[in-house]
Amino acid sequence: MIYEDPIYWNNDVAYYIEQTHKLTLDKPCITIKIPFDRLGLTENMDQVVLADFALREWVDHMEGLNKSIYNRSRTDKENGAFYCFRPTNVVLQRNASYVEFISEKWYLCLMITVQLPFKNNNKAMRMLCKLLPKEVEKFIAKFDLIKLNDAYELVKKQTMIREWLKSSGYCAFIGNGSILPRNQDNSGPLEGAMPFTSPEDVEVEIGGWRGMGIKQGVTVITGGGYSGKSTMLDALNSGIYNHIMGDGREFVITDQSAMEIAAEEGRSIKNINITPFIKWIPNSSAELFSTDYASGSTSQAANIMEAINFGCKLLLIDEDRSATNFMIQDSKMRSLIKHEPITPFTERVRELYEAVGVSSVLVIGGSGEFLSVADQIILMDNFEPKNVTEEAKSLCEHDQPQERIPLTKWEIERKITTDHFSSYPQGSGTEKLMVSTMGYMMIGDEQIDIRGLYNVTSQAQLAAIAFLIRKIAINNQGRHIFLHEKIQKALEDMERDGVDSVFSAFFPGFERWLELPRMNEVLSVINRMKHVNSIQIEPAEHL
Repeated sequence: MIYEDPIYWNNDVAYYIEQTHKLTLDKPCITIKIPFDRLGLTENMDQVVLADFALREWVDHMEGLNKSIYNRSRTDKENGAFYCFRPTNVVLQRNASYVEFISEKWYLCLMITVQLPFKNNNKAMRMLCKLLPKEVEKFIAKFDLIKLNDAYELVKKQTMIREWLKSSGYCAFIGNGSILPRNQDNSGPLEGAMPFTSPEDVEVEIGGWRGMGIKQGVTVITGGGYSGKSTMLDALNSGIYNHIMGDGREFVITDQSAMEIAAEEGRSIKNINITPFIKWIPNSSAELFSTDYASGSTSQAANIMEAINFGCKLLLIDEDRSATNFMIQDSKMRSLIKHEPITPFTERVRELYEAVGVSSVLVIGGSGEFLSVADQIILMDNFEPKNVTEEAKSLCEHDQPQERIPLTKWEIERKITTDHFSSYPQGSGTEKLMVSTMGYMMIGDEQIDIRGLYNVTSQAQLAAIAFLIRKIAINNQGRHIFLHEKIQKALEDMERDGVDSVFSAFFPGFERWLELPRMNEVLSVINRMKHVNSIQIEPAEHL
């Protein structure tokens, strides 16, 4: 198929057609551009909220389109089909729906892909020129400005809570009435689950909304098995993004720099200083630690040091996903093991907050070691939270004080050399870029294990990370790359020019959809590359 004129019009709605990928000419990408005045919109609107709301409304119309042409005896390739991105319950900037200013007019743009029916041009024409425009007109007619305004008002409240957290000495908030447990497919709240109610003595009120405030510092969430403690941590982890109405976690708001930290046995590590937690390593350097296959303790140490390097101000840690010898060491084991290289997290968690302002929320069910170093202790009892800080502290009154360990250096800054930072495999003139649903990303010679990235929202966000890294690699002309600067600039460009600005139709293995990532996850992927060399630098080296 050759697209001689990429735009066709139905009244004042534009349909822009282009290749999805160079090898799938029978599956074009169509961007539907609807003028604001047709939808009753004004230009002074939050574009991300508008685009997110519109996409969710459009999904239902796409289902109706596909029902009208469905034939169970034929495949999509034979029968034809319409596809659009189905977002999760978080509000993000995407390429599937966005706002654009064209020729003095504002447009809402919806991107879809269409599988054209094999050797059936008449049906293809009917799908594109009759069925699709008819459904777009239905979408315009049913566009609900009242529901849109509700979405705006929700985001305003969420933004207000986020701003309050930044200035109040708190790092997270869980609103009363929130439904924290998820349903079976993790698409929404668990039906019949108990609504969250804050303990009165840790309850705060923000703009008329009441709930549990988690102060900066060290917070322990404890309780018996199946009591809801890991569910609470999962909710806090998801709270880095705003959630839509009906999700149950709309008012679970977390510091947006937060990262879930776990042991990640087998991950690649390149030149990371892990001496705050690992004093020495046989036949290796703990100050510039490198390995292709990290242990549980070294991987968790590296994950924390990298998170601090990313600017993370809140660590979320579940003991069930952690290396036991990294987290704690009781007095009997201290007496038995005379030459222990590991400084357990219990001995550094307070220093982390006091020295560099990094708070921690810890799910602990099997050890009391963290009770004495915690500022706040929440007991989960059948999904009901209770503040047991004073009771827990009283249990620690007769504990022998531990010897204070020397303070450590936390801040590191890194750059990477560009020798192997490329989307081209060595000796090949063809780029390689792919994101597998099995938890791997391939860039050039790299096969990167990304299963330990717990803050990624979707495959679309992983795809955006892959394309962003490729863009940085192919555009770099220097010998070294200062990662923070390059990634920050690339993310700002994506926010301004659209998430799709990093996409390339050269790689047929990708779905068409992209979601804006955080810097944290982009850096996490690069730090797991095995062939890229990273170097720790002094801040003065920037000057």
